[in-house]
Amino acid sequence: MAQDVASAPAPQMRHEPAFTGPPERREAHPHKQRHTYGALDLGTNNCRLLIARPNDGGFTVIDAFSRIVRLGDGLSKSGKLSDEAMDRAVGALSICAEKLRRRNVSLSRSVATEACRRAANGRKFLERVRDETGIALEIIEPAEEARLAMLGCHKLLEPGDGPALIFDIGGGSTELVLIDQVSGVPKIRSWWSAPWGVVSLTESEGRQALEGEDRVKAYKRMRERVRRSFDQFEAMLPKGRKGIRLLGTSGTVTTLASVHLALPSYDRRAVDGLHVPIEAMRAISTMIAEMDYEERSALPCIGPDRADLVVAGCAILEAILEIWPASKLGVADRGIREGILRSLMARDGYVL
Repeated sequence: MAQDVASAPAPQMRHEPAFTGPPERREAHPHKQRHTYGALDLGTNNCRLLIARPNDGGFTVIDAFSRIVRLGDGLSKSGKLSDEAMDRAVGALSICAEKLRRRNVSLSRSVATEACRRAANGRKFLERVRDETGIALEIIEPAEEARLAMLGCHKLLEPGDGPALIFDIGGGSTELVLIDQVSGVPKIRSWWSAPWGVVSLTESEGRQALEGEDRVKAYKRMRERVRRSFDQFEAMLPKGRKGIRLLGTSGTVTTLASVHLALPSYDRRAVDGLHVPIEAMRAISTMIAEMDYEERSALPCIGPDRADLVVAGCAILEAILEIWPASKLGVADRGIREGILRSLMARDGYVL
């Protein structure tokens, strides 16, 4: 059944301070004094923060932070977050907490996704985060993760009346959301969460296999593994579809778009909202899958930080293109954090 984005389920949704300490002064009439809002997303691979204030029809970002923390390293084998990974995440979250204090953020939401959902010590890690940084992380379910990602980026969809698929390739999972748009308002028809992200899929195959002489075969195995995980979702997709649109929000799609543009360094302004022909994205994915680690590292917008995980991202993307053969891929450098900000601001009466 279709759902209006404003009424889609939002598990555990609440306003909460991003950090503990002395109570913040809050205005009784938000339209007289505009709040400063915060949105923090701790994923399997990245820690990201946005701080913004509402303006006419949108919001202005006044501070941001992003760091690769690899919280999910080794999780697929051990079932736990490692001490080293938790230390990296707490270090990044400490920086976020300081930014939230310095910017006098009054309303925020801080979420954790697949790594903390899956880890046996995920709840204990959240307790440590609150004790050491004051940030109260909320583990959200896949349905809420998909809703927030869609809410944050759907405005970048190409104009059209046909169904649209929005996807978010994460570190530990991939969320897909099928939507219709009526008068510009997105309605969720169905969604799916597959247990494969760039970290979990890489670990399922093994880095040694991905760097060996048979790395192309390893790439095909990963692509097929992801493809099978979409079987049930594919059965829910409309048949004989026309005018379909595709939009991706993740480090994978922004990285591949940067390679497509041959950028010397990452430029969000050039990438966010770009629409790339599918054949170009397929060609880039094949090229990257055939490269070894050193060759991938030498590409300016991949570098050593992403070189070991980008192959898995390409495999996931190609599996998505098989079930949703659009002619172009829309690229969004926005997602969960923007979805959180829009949700919080809308609940306070701002029209975005």
